[in-house]
Amino acid sequence: MKILVTGGCGFIGSNFIRYMLSKYNDCEIINLDALTYAGNSHSLEDVHKNYTFIKGSITDKTLVHELVSKVDIIVHFAAESHVDKSIANPENFIMTNVYGTYVLLEAARKYGIKRFHHISTDEVYGALGETGKFTDSTNYEPRSPYSASKAASDHIVRSYYHTYNLPITITNCSNNYGPYQYPEKLIPLAITNLIRDKKIPLYGKGLNVRDWIHVDDHNSGVDCIIRHGKPGRTYLLGGSSEMRNIDVIQMILKAFGLDSSHIEYVPDRKGHDFRYAIDFSNTTKELGWSPKIQFEEGLQKTIEWYKQNESWWRPLLK
Repeated sequence: MKILVTGGCGFIGSNFIRYMLSKYNDCEIINLDALTYAGNSHSLEDVHKNYTFIKGSITDKTLVHELVSKVDIIVHFAAESHVDKSIANPENFIMTNVYGTYVLLEAARKYGIKRFHHISTDEVYGALGETGKFTDSTNYEPRSPYSASKAASDHIVRSYYHTYNLPITITNCSNNYGPYQYPEKLIPLAITNLIRDKKIPLYGKGLNVRDWIHVDDHNSGVDCIIRHGKPGRTYLLGGSSEMRNIDVIQMILKAFGLDSSHIEYVPDRKGHDFRYAIDFSNTTKELGWSPKIQFEEGLQKTIEWYKQNESWWRPLLK
């Protein structure tokens, strides 16, 4: 099993590489990553066996074709993914998330890749009210340049199945958390700020709701889909852990023995979706996958990881 992982120095991608190499002795991975601000080669500095790192962009046609010719499977994590940055500079998101995905698909088609797995997000579906959940038949209604660029890439990936019979699968996943996450996101930002005796910035009143999934559960789902998923299908992965942002922050504060005085409420972001929730029942019915890590357990392990690995995240904040 020879896999090209794009964006493998990012949060989810680096955890995926660790997951696969620890589980399968016959797995060989090439990691293509441009090492933008959120990509960190130190996340995999202790990984050597059956692993090759190549610094480069998925928009580089020559490099992409060279690497794709050597593998059987592509798992495509690489993406610009921060909503606030997409609002400030949409162009990078269009180039990486849309054009970069096209470059990979063309290479996959040329070299007869056995499976092209595309990592997407629940944000392509827009926002939910207080009830209901996203399903694999929910209409797309992206509300930020980031989610719009991911929605576009989803459609392009799907078109290569219908037009060229490329064996693709797609996952739309809820919010991930766990080790090696860049400390701009809610959970690692809160943890690292408290370690540094700083307040936690929280948008609005913190009432926005997200469904949280531990990164290891996400990657177990991707592994299952690569091996057993049906080409052309979209699978949803969720954590069954809907939480208001304020409640997540309160849990982190409690773990540190601190109170709400360590929260700093800031103006809400533009186009801030109120709620996301994933109905992954079809994935469970078809493949038998379901998340295993309870949020409270996973959050505590995540807090401990950031406490014990300051040498990894502190340089990122300079």
